[in-house]
Amino acid sequence: MTFNDNVKLDPSQVEDVRGRRVGGRGVAAGSGLGLVVVLVVLLLGGNLGGAGTAGDLGSLLDQTVGLGAGTDVGPESTLLASECQTGADANAREDCRIVGYVNSVQAYWIGEFAAAGERYEPARTRFFSGAMSSGCGSATTEVGPFYCPNDGYVYIDLGFFDELRTRFGAQAGPFAQAYVIAHEYGHHVQDLLGILDAGTSQAGAEGRSVRTELQADCLAGVWAGNAVGTGYLLPLTDAQIADGLDAAAAVGDDRIQQQIQGRVSPESWTHGSSAQRQRWFTTGYETGTSDRCDTFSGGI
Repeated sequence: MTFNDNVKLDPSQVEDVRGRRVGGRGVAAGSGLGLVVVLVVLLLGGNLGGAGTAGDLGSLLDQTVGLGAGTDVGPESTLLASECQTGADANAREDCRIVGYVNSVQAYWIGEFAAAGERYEPARTRFFSGAMSSGCGSATTEVGPFYCPNDGYVYIDLGFFDELRTRFGAQAGPFAQAYVIAHEYGHHVQDLLGILDAGTSQAGAEGRSVRTELQADCLAGVWAGNAVGTGYLLPLTDAQIADGLDAAAAVGDDRIQQQIQGRVSPESWTHGSSAQRQRWFTTGYETGTSDRCDTFSGGI
């Protein structure tokens, strides 16, 4: 995606603690794009082990909606504030680009909540490297980006996008990054609406976990369909949309399972198939309204 060169960015919506390894034990599982580590362990029949970490699916997924470890971060960098000021910066630097996506996504939802007579509570994103503690346990590159409802932050190690390319075969271009950010903020929207209160631990192809993730994909598509209206971005091209759909497919449960274990096991799905993730993102994008994102009624 291309930003309007002269649009002003708001880097205060992102905390940059890269290079600071801060404590935390356990795994921040669920409500994220990948659940890579958790999915791999479950598929191989193993146990994550470690203090405070259960090996059963329900406990792992419930960490995002239950009580987690406290957040302990070091001082944040001021680099983003000084170097990510305009759309031109977003077009030139990856970290500034993510700042721009966060700004655009939140600008959209602020407007949508206001139109419905509600107040959107902004959430900040934390850039980290290696590992750090969150209100839902330890954030790591391997777990992937995730939203933690316990502290209201989106966590992301930008190295995840390299993983998306090398481990999952996605193009992982700029719009794939936009899809990841919009998906996580879709979880924040769900949190504000009380959707996450019911939990996400019911696994399986028709389970609540899959339905929750597919709705976040749809909400990401809704933002994409309205992104130009936020003033940050130029119109999307077909190639950019294809980039986002490619990323959605790369992290489908069926594709990851086939890659890891050579077979597909729908009973253990947590995020939905590649086709489902693409379909629900497309539904949001083409309709441009969250009213079409009801993944909890009927078939998916």
